[in-house]
Amino acid sequence: MLRLGPFAAARCLPAGPRLGPLGLAGNRGSFARSWLPAGDRGALSRQVRAAAGGERLPVLKTPKGTRDHAPAQAALRERLLSAVVSCFKRHGAAAIDTPVLELRETLVGKYGEGARLIYELKDQGGELLALRYDLTVPFARYLAMNKITKMKRYHVAKVYRRDNPATTRGRYREFYQCDFDIAGQFDPMIPDAECLKIVHEILSDLQLGDFVIKVNDRRILNGVFAVCGVPESQFIPACCTVDKLDKMPWEEVRSEMVGEKGLSPEAADRIGEYVQLHGGLDLIEQLLQDPKLSQNKVAKEVGDMKLLFEYLTLFGITGKISFDLSLARGLDYYTGVIFEAVLLQQDNEHLEEPLSVGSVAGGGRYDGLVGMFDAKGRKVPCVGVSIGIERIFSILEQRLEASGEKLRTTETQVLVATPQKHLLAARMKLISELWNAGIKAEMLYKKDPKLLKQLQYCEDTGIPLAAIVGEQELADGVVKLRDVATRKEVDIPRDKLIDEIRRRLEP
Repeated sequence: MLRLGPFAAARCLPAGPRLGPLGLAGNRGSFARSWLPAGDRGALSRQVRAAAGGERLPVLKTPKGTRDHAPAQAALRERLLSAVVSCFKRHGAAAIDTPVLELRETLVGKYGEGARLIYELKDQGGELLALRYDLTVPFARYLAMNKITKMKRYHVAKVYRRDNPATTRGRYREFYQCDFDIAGQFDPMIPDAECLKIVHEILSDLQLGDFVIKVNDRRILNGVFAVCGVPESQFIPACCTVDKLDKMPWEEVRSEMVGEKGLSPEAADRIGEYVQLHGGLDLIEQLLQDPKLSQNKVAKEVGDMKLLFEYLTLFGITGKISFDLSLARGLDYYTGVIFEAVLLQQDNEHLEEPLSVGSVAGGGRYDGLVGMFDAKGRKVPCVGVSIGIERIFSILEQRLEASGEKLRTTETQVLVATPQKHLLAARMKLISELWNAGIKAEMLYKKDPKLLKQLQYCEDTGIPLAAIVGEQELADGVVKLRDVATRKEVDIPRDKLIDEIRRRLEP
């Protein structure tokens, strides 16, 4: 389970006055210089002088669709990523990394309508480059380039999309993806079932609220399109439109199919009869009895879906799985099972209204993608899942902010402190011993800090132990070890200190 603790009580600075344009405070443009530190006052004065003189100052902002992460946010993200990666490792995956830059031709033609969101770069020394759009296509390129036919890998890295950002919903132009993929020729549906089990494990461990994992198969969906009279050349555009059913009512989706995709009204109506169905084994049995699908030879694909549900039953997760014929996944490279995890509700104990962040994981089978990069077209079957880490992070971040609790931003275990003056050398010798022993330790960067300030620093930052060495302790060959939470102190012989610290820090 991802734990947000331990939380350290933090003393907050009093809020300053409300700022107006250019950082001015108060009414009628009065300067509130008293609350600004000296350095900030100087910088602000230079800004005002530059503005008056017409000098152009650089705009201090992050690009649209990107953000900085303060220490507390970075700490929360690190814990979230650690929880996800630990699950990937539990399932036997090895890590890889690929360049953030790819040849433009590597990415183009793999994403359907999403291709317009690729960040393309100007000619770089004779190469047309682009920023990676996801981690799946680079993985397929990696397999083909290195002639790898079997691999289980995970990859955590940033990707880039020229999208319209919605930061409150965790949608950015620069964001992390956390992918787990299984490449190789294996018996049907066993790797696919494991990918779904991984999604279930991660979302259960993170305790984000109730969720459902929607499952479908591109082959079944193509069979539905065929029996409904959709030409094969229109399968992918139809898929992209059906994929919008989670955001638009059927009437609008139908209108787009007819008005923009060129499907006949009759074909659209027949599609509607199927794509609004969802269920479990009952729906699978219903489709197996459907004479139209049987004539179109979709029975095998529906049978594979039944096999998948049998494996998911063995994994004990069918209670969170829904066979949903509206699920399409808009990417071109999917060839078989597809899935998407959606949060059904949010824990809004501290929030005025539930968060709406869309899907939090998705993936599927892409058996033909590696072959697109192989000179002889040799295919390597693959299935994988991507965890929507930014959307999950936005939920945890807002939940933490609403709770008012403070997250520790460091992992320091011991603060080395002194109670009298002229003991900097003693502090430096002791902290060096702790560092050499692998203990995470700090000291204040002043020659003669007051003991109260040193202990207050421990409380403010959540450091659990303080190792205090004074004149008496030096004479006695001991170190006073203080438990910051209980404020109890005990003298420990210098040669036993490291063992005692390790004992106290054991979970």
